[in-house]
Amino acid sequence: MSAAAAPKLVTGANGFLGAAVVRALLADGEVVRALVRPGSDRRNLANLRAEIVEGDITERDSLRAAMRDCSAVFHVAADYRLWVADPAPMYRANVEGSVNVLETAANAGAARMVYTSSVAVLGINADRTPADETTSVSEADMIGHYKRSKFLAEQAVRRRARELGYPVVTVNPSTPIGPGDIKPTPTGRILLDAAAGRMPAFVDTGLNLVHVDDVARGHLLAHAVGVPGERYILGGEDFTLQRILELVAAQVGRRASTIRLPHWFVYPIAFAAEGVAKLTKREPRVTLDGVRMSTKHMYFSSRKAERELGYRWRDPRLAIAAAVDWFKAHDYL
Repeated sequence: MSAAAAPKLVTGANGFLGAAVVRALLADGEVVRALVRPGSDRRNLANLRAEIVEGDITERDSLRAAMRDCSAVFHVAADYRLWVADPAPMYRANVEGSVNVLETAANAGAARMVYTSSVAVLGINADRTPADETTSVSEADMIGHYKRSKFLAEQAVRRRARELGYPVVTVNPSTPIGPGDIKPTPTGRILLDAAAGRMPAFVDTGLNLVHVDDVARGHLLAHAVGVPGERYILGGEDFTLQRILELVAAQVGRRASTIRLPHWFVYPIAFAAEGVAKLTKREPRVTLDGVRMSTKHMYFSSRKAERELGYRWRDPRLAIAAAVDWFKAHDYL
């Protein structure tokens, strides 16, 4: 089978970002094999010309079968939650699962792997200037199990890739938003709650927003011209949470909240919400780790990806509008 005709495997292919990568590959005429877990929600893959295979990144036998004859692997799958009753499965998926994918890809003869990390593992500048791939950070800076698991995962992937001499390009998406956020993601839930009028107040924080399809295109650029061993931030524009809520409100014809709460005020609310969650086993809308993270403005620069990959991003305001319109059209409100 020629490299051009050989399939490219996408893990987590039915997820918000994974499905966007599948769509981008198909738009480029690639043959795509989509790895999904048994019994998972596959609405994001409906009507796409991708070969769907079942498997689990924590089970190597299923990975070997999925990667047969693949020319490249896009490892997008991750356990992305800001609160978990039991963190062990998150570490197993994000850390052990990522190493499983890398080693299986190398043994299967896939030419290279694009690994989806996150800006969550990067340093943040205290003066709110955009951080980049070189901003200093340590494991001690990681707030919560999600960030810590992704930090350990990226370290493990980079270390194992060096040991094997296997070409892995790492991408660090900022905060992807847009249509198709079925679950929704934690950020998608912020947009949804704001659109539905369930956010009467906000805290002083900031995020770097980017359209999910631009992040997906960045994955393809990383595969095509990314330097193995390097990492590239795939982001867009920095926004305060207050500005995000204003844009969402304008999209649905509501008035945006003007009530800004101090962070100390929200901690007891998050503590109580997590107490209820431990009883119900349902993820709370407000978490202690989320409040801790909100004390920082998570601003990032994509200049390296723009310079070295040719990465480009559209105005994230369009992504906010598209996300809110998608939630409305699919009765999430």
